[in-house]
Amino acid sequence: MTRLLSRSAVLLALAGAALGSADPPEPGPRTAKEALKTFRDLIGTWRAAGNPEGSRVDKQKGFWTETMVWEWQFKGKDAWFKVEFQNGKHYTHGELRYLLDKKEYQLSLKTTAKETITFTGTYKDRRLTLDRIDEQARETQRFVLTLLHSNRFLYRYEVKPEGRPLFATRFQVGATKEGVPFATAGSLQPECVVSGGLGTMPVMYNGKTYYVCCSGCRDAFRDEPEKYIREFEEAQAKKKQPGGGQ
Repeated sequence: MTRLLSRSAVLLALAGAALGSADPPEPGPRTAKEALKTFRDLIGTWRAAGNPEGSRVDKQKGFWTETMVWEWQFKGKDAWFKVEFQNGKHYTHGELRYLLDKKEYQLSLKTTAKETITFTGTYKDRRLTLDRIDEQARETQRFVLTLLHSNRFLYRYEVKPEGRPLFATRFQVGATKEGVPFATAGSLQPECVVSGGLGTMPVMYNGKTYYVCCSGCRDAFRDEPEKYIREFEEAQAKKKQPGGGQ
């Protein structure tokens, strides 16, 4: 009996040591703003062209163009993106949020039929994959946004009928950012004082010029300029430290 107890104690000790030596899980984003910085290249105006799946004739017949405008939005400690579709064939506007409690992204879109649909999912390998279940249509619907470059992204809509193993693409849209050269030298571009993205709009405070990336960041800066300047200067100081990103 003593030998058995001793052996059990050894096994428990080894198991405890193995658990203790395992790498701790990587911490997730602490705020919605931090999570959404992954997509800050979306901020701005995009010219896009889309087509449905099908034959070449179907694609040519169904071809359309649209313009998307993405902006930051802030309220207290909360942050999210809003998007407006101009001449959109399927959507008119929407919001992209990060759900801290679920560690998921959420995209709500208003369709041209005035229906609000909401997708949730995760981001991996520069691809945001979001799903929703349509009980009435008895299918899973998927919205996939792929970041190809700071000036180029794709989004597509897929469906998987109940009982089917695979998704089928219904349409795809390719977008290119307006007014930004494809080969942008990021290190030479001004940085948004609010979000850290590409600064495109100058704002003034106490005689000094800063830059913001959209009207949402501009409004937030005007409301609390000293707060954002302080955070911006702290972030810049960290970058200059060894191992800080520069």
